[in-house]
Amino acid sequence: MYTAPRDAFRIAAGQGLAEKNGPSGDCTYPQGRVYIPSRGASPAPSGAGRPAGRARRCGNVAAERGRAVDEGRAIYEDEVLLAWDKPAGILVHGDGSGARTLTDVVAEHLVDAGRADVRPQPVQRLDVETTGLVLFSLDRATQPALDAQVAGHDMRKQYLAVVSGRFPWGEKNLHQPIGRDRHDARRMRACRPGQGKPAETRVRRLAEKDGRTLLLVELRTGRRHQIRVHLASLGFPIVGDALYGGARSKRGLLLHAWREELDHPMTGERLRLETAWPARLWPEPVALP
Repeated sequence: MYTAPRDAFRIAAGQGLAEKNGPSGDCTYPQGRVYIPSRGASPAPSGAGRPAGRARRCGNVAAERGRAVDEGRAIYEDEVLLAWDKPAGILVHGDGSGARTLTDVVAEHLVDAGRADVRPQPVQRLDVETTGLVLFSLDRATQPALDAQVAGHDMRKQYLAVVSGRFPWGEKNLHQPIGRDRHDARRMRACRPGQGKPAETRVRRLAEKDGRTLLLVELRTGRRHQIRVHLASLGFPIVGDALYGGARSKRGLLLHAWREELDHPMTGERLRLETAWPARLWPEPVALP
C-alpha cells in the first residue's frame, strides 16, 4: 500500500483541493486538480511533459494527472531581500516532520535563478493556513537590520480578514495581552492585564456582503495567533478558523497578509510591498487606504 505525502495533502487541503472525510484522514483529490509526484509535492512541469495515464491510487488518496499544487510566487526580489506570496497549507519553517516548507520552495527558486549559494532566511512566519506576504533575507550582512526592524516594530504589516456577521466598529484598537491556553496546547488566549504578553491590533471595517465583513487588520506586535485571538475575543472569529470558533469554510482560513512597509536593509529606502488581491477572501477588490 502506498501513502500520499503528508505535505502534499496539507498544501492541497489548505487550497481547497482536498478534504478530510473523517478522523482517519481519508481524502479525495478532484479529477485534474492535483499531481503528486512519487517523491513529494514538487510542482508539475508546465506544458504537456507528463506522460498520459490513469489516476494513481496512493493508499486512500486518488491523485489525478493535472496541475501541481500552488506553491506561491516571488513578488519582490533583489540582492538582499525577497518577498513571497505564500499559499495556504505550507509551513514557513520546518517542524521536524520532513514536510516541504516555504523556505525549501524559495531555495529552489534561487537555484533556478542561478543563486544556489544563497541561503534564504525567513524574517517572519505565517500560520500554516494563512496566506500572503512573507519576507526572506538573502544576505547575512544585512539580516540584522531586518531583525532590528521586526524587534522594534518598525515594519508595518497589514492583513485582510473575513468574519461572520456585521462588525459593529468602523475602527477598533485592541490592547489585550495574549498567553498560552493551559487547556489546549494548540491555542493561545486573550489574557487579563498583567498576564501574558502585551499585544496590540488595529482593525478597520472595509466592506460587508452576504452576512460577512471584510476587515483590514494591522499588527503592532507579533504574538502567535494574534489576529485570530483578538478577533475571537470580540466575538468575531475569522471565517474558516475552527480552532477559535470560526464558521466553516471550503476556502480555508480567510486571513491574508496583504501589505508590508519596511526600510530596505541596504539602501534605507522605504518599501511598500503588496500581494495581488486575494479573491479567495473577497471576490471583488475593495478600495484600500
